[in-house]
Amino acid sequence: FRQNILKGEIIMSRSKKLYNSDLAPTPSKQKKWGWFEIFNVWANDVQSLFGYTLAASLFLASGLNGWAVFLALILAGFFIMWLVNLSGKPSVKHGIPYPVFARVSMGVFGANFPAMARGLVAMFWYGAQTYAASTAVALLIMSVTGSSGSGDFLGMSNIMWISFIFVSLFQVYLFWQGIDLIKRFLNFAGPAVYVVMIFLMLAIWAKAGGGLLSEVGNIFSGGARSGGFEGLGSFGAFVAVFSIMVGYFAAVVINFGDFARFVKNEDEMKKGNLWGLVGNVVFFSFITLMITGGTIAVFGEYIAQPTEMVAKVDNMFLTLVAAFAFFAATVGINMVANFVPPAYDLSNLIPSKINFRTGGLITAICGFIIGGLWVSVITQMGMFPFVNTLGAILAPVFGIMITDYYIIKKERLDVNALFDASRKGKYYYNNGFNHKGMLAWVISGYIAVGTVWPNILIIDGLINFFANLGGGGGYAWIIGASLGAIIHLSISNK
Repeated sequence: FRQNILKGEIIMSRSKKLYNSDLAPTPSKQKKWGWFEIFNVWANDVQSLFGYTLAASLFLASGLNGWAVFLALILAGFFIMWLVNLSGKPSVKHGIPYPVFARVSMGVFGANFPAMARGLVAMFWYGAQTYAASTAVALLIMSVTGSSGSGDFLGMSNIMWISFIFVSLFQVYLFWQGIDLIKRFLNFAGPAVYVVMIFLMLAIWAKAGGGLLSEVGNIFSGGARSGGFEGLGSFGAFVAVFSIMVGYFAAVVINFGDFARFVKNEDEMKKGNLWGLVGNVVFFSFITLMITGGTIAVFGEYIAQPTEMVAKVDNMFLTLVAAFAFFAATVGINMVANFVPPAYDLSNLIPSKINFRTGGLITAICGFIIGGLWVSVITQMGMFPFVNTLGAILAPVFGIMITDYYIIKKERLDVNALFDASRKGKYYYNNGFNHKGMLAWVISGYIAVGTVWPNILIIDGLINFFANLGGGGGYAWIIGASLGAIIHLSISNK
């Protein structure tokens, strides 16, 4: 691409609106990622405080036999693997990140809208995960000092604020060093967290004794449905577990190209996705199940927050080990799901002014504000429907991009034209926007949002069908992506 600019094939004054070195195709010599790096992308995506709580709640609340829950998790893993293989292939082949790939179907300027929608979701969760990671650091400080902290500013004590600021600065340092250090951190955190989680499981097992297997047996036999599963039959609960897991990984599915662009070849990517998705989901869910059963046997109740569970055990060595695991795991998912995407998305917005580092710094600042207000404001406002709504709005873009690339354009892509802002550019379409892709997005996004807010739609029958099955927000992504693909294909063929 740079050689073509020098030759004058693309006028630099036009490409400045679309190009910087971070958005440019990754050179072959810099594609050093193999299956292990992709495996650890997914390992870090699974191993978080939120991931632990979600996995445990699916076993406890669904009312299903434990093997049925595992089957739903495995099927969700294979389904997500299929999706990311589709979204990752163009980035492996051409070395381009998600917002640049979106230009193919949405137009060179139209791509900014889905890019920023993804970026806003990531910024929100970046702040939430930063707060979650700080609870692990606070647990460590309180255990070492014997103090529970003092003061109450925005719902957090002085120890919580110290921990929150430390985690925020650590993450800024991590991304400021570039993608290579992020890769090394993920490669370290993925295996290290598993070692610590296995140790934690064995420690809980030793404390619980034979009661652990008894409680695990009770969980496996199923029970009363709760937490949104009430009123569902076995099939509905099964589909709900599947859809919730798909919804959990949906954010990374659409921007997987941000990581796939660094992979050596497609085979390495597929191998990493197989072991990283299916393998991690099953293994982490097993560990979570055993720890959950152990805590019920020891304390007589289910403890949703892992940090609270460790604090109740009251063992200094276990606290040190667990705090490290929770911190590394949560920072890892923050890098994978919530930092890299908005860094590229913001860079895509104004390439001449914002690079990867600057985009990351903006993300960190927004995340600090969100995390700082998490306890006192955001958790009191019920912001999760807002995030689900953004996810429903974003989902059709995946279907549109995949259909456009594989079926309409038959995997033919002009990389140079992705950075051409002239009216003659192949992806300039109508003033930089592909009206057909934008229309497909509006229609399918409207219906997908209706699964989050059923009362706003006239088409009640479709929404009620999915609502009766259960799964709520999880269906929003599947519906949006499917409709986006179908509508875009129908419009574009005509």
